[in-house]
Amino acid sequence: MNDFLNTYGSLIVSMVLGALLGLSLYLPLMTGQLSLASPGFYALGGYIAAILSTQVFRVSGGLFPIPLLLLEMLVAGIVSGILGVMVGIPALRLRGIYLAIATIAFVEVLRVLSLNLDITGGAVGIFGIPQPFQTPIEYLWIAFPLLIISMVLLYRLERIRAGRAFTAIREDELAAGAMGINPTYYKVLAFTLGAILAGIAGAVSAHFLNTWNARQGTFDASIVYLTSVLIGGTRTFVGPVLGGMVFTALPEILRGIADTSGLPTWLAGFLRDGRLIIFGFLIVVGTIFFPQGLVTPELFKRKMKNKA
Repeated sequence: MNDFLNTYGSLIVSMVLGALLGLSLYLPLMTGQLSLASPGFYALGGYIAAILSTQVFRVSGGLFPIPLLLLEMLVAGIVSGILGVMVGIPALRLRGIYLAIATIAFVEVLRVLSLNLDITGGAVGIFGIPQPFQTPIEYLWIAFPLLIISMVLLYRLERIRAGRAFTAIREDELAAGAMGINPTYYKVLAFTLGAILAGIAGAVSAHFLNTWNARQGTFDASIVYLTSVLIGGTRTFVGPVLGGMVFTALPEILRGIADTSGLPTWLAGFLRDGRLIIFGFLIVVGTIFFPQGLVTPELFKRKMKNKA
């Protein structure tokens, strides 16, 4: 068991963090908004944690204190939430592909800024981020409870007034407005909650990866997270969790197949480096044959009836 955890510990933690990022993208989708801004807030949270831990706290010797890590997560969540409101109010006036383009532009603006600011380390980034744990698998003490808390909150959110308003806006925004629901308020709320979750996940990831640079928040990352949500399911929070874990592990699985199966060089190279092509293909196939994703509320209802 110890050998398994030592070998796959980093992948397991990465899968949990991938599930958190899937949930951060799922929150705006609850109101029908195709936002791809989560990687930008994820990168922002990581930079906040990296700057605080290396330039402000400056803990010398030993492990980085857990309370300081929790403080960084709090700061990252607050800053990401404030920026989410500032970006969401004007951006959420757009819909569909126009909103997706606007949020992609937001991610690119943050990436270019991080490449040109001294405090972010420029293109090199920030290295030597202190570690709060001795082994990668120990990050589950932070990441797994965070995932469970997020899932419980989303479970409750889907069943209270705000969650029902999200669903009404997603199904028909004009009808929701006619019933007295303020679409702008709830869309900004969902966008901001997703930004907060992505920022907190970024703060944990910065310590986990030990280095942080502009490559953490890119358009490529947006495509990966969008794939995980669309294929996993857009009607219940379980879909993004499952999709985030699967599509975080998939590149490693493909890389392992390419390195050990004796495939032709061109095919092995495609499996190692063509993940975006594979993800794009999955998006097309998934949206045609599974428009609501693999996991839907009806699936759970059907299982409950079969048990009864």
